Amino acid sequence: MFCMCGLLSLPVQGILAVIVLLMTLVFWMLYFKDSPYARKHRSDDEKYFMDENARQVPFPSLEDEYSLDLSIIVPAYNEQDRIRPMLESCLHFLTDVGRKWTFEVIVVSDGSTDGTCDIVMEYMQQYGSDRIRLLKLYKNRGKGGAVCLGMQSARGRILLFADADGATKFQDIEKLETALHFLATNDIAESTKPVYAVVCGSRAHLETESKAQRSVFRTFLMMCFHMHVWLFGVRTIKDTQCGFKLFTRPAAKILFNNLHVDGWAFDVEMLYIAEKLKFKLAEVPVHWTEIEGSKIVPVWSWLEMGCDVLAIWLRYRTGSWKIHK
Repeated sequence: MFCMCGLLSLPVQGILAVIVLLMTLVFWMLYFKDSPYARKHRSDDEKYFMDENARQVPFPSLEDEYSLDLSIIVPAYNEQDRIRPMLESCLHFLTDVGRKWTFEVIVVSDGSTDGTCDIVMEYMQQYGSDRIRLLKLYKNRGKGGAVCLGMQSARGRILLFADADGATKFQDIEKLETALHFLATNDIAESTKPVYAVVCGSRAHLETESKAQRSVFRTFLMMCFHMHVWLFGVRTIKDTQCGFKLFTRPAAKILFNNLHVDGWAFDVEMLYIAEKLKFKLAEVPVHWTEIEGSKIVPVWSWLEMGCDVLAIWLRYRTGSWKIHK
């Protein structure tokens, strides 16, 4: 009997040793691996864009005063097959004769190895570098990293990020802007105090229809992810992952200077910070169509996002990540 207990205790000791090792590793990652404040590295080449005369021009900074009405940030990784229709739709809407917005579209090539950059430069030549700019990242950072660096290079009074697939209609910008003005209670352009507000495009109203088109397993995983986000992340926004969000410049300055997560879950961290700082938040239904070619890998990407959401909650709760205002 003694020998049997001794033999049984060996696996238990091994399991305990693994648990202690994992706890030590987590503790080290939380407190010693990186700075509590977010820092996005940017090489010297990534601080410039190419204008229509093939000259390198430095990007402005989000810390500067705004000089345009609207900046649109488009993260793009190997999007040569989807970005042209998106840019056509976006620019057709923004250059409508009756629309008086001054705008810029910043496409952030997130280490693309296909023809994405060439297509963007075609549009830059056509519309000019004051309206179309390419931020070329030489290393893939992830969607969150690409959006952050694009936002930090923007000139707009209000700033939108939109996915390169064009799944959301750009006409919905007006709905988001209306909601943003409502949150601000007065015209943002005339406000003397900083307005910290975010409006999120939402596909929550399409959930019933999308469930009918997905398998039971994928629907279950999606519901689990939403519950996971609600428990450990964001409670005021139902659809945290819709790639169509509008920000006031003061809100963008705080949020995109504080993001640690570079992957798909960056939206959750961003909204987590916004809730923590009591920013004004709203969710607006938008038109949305699924476009083939998504970079999200079913199951694996959701698991990755789930781990990131848990890490966001844990790091902020333990104080290993802090918010710099």
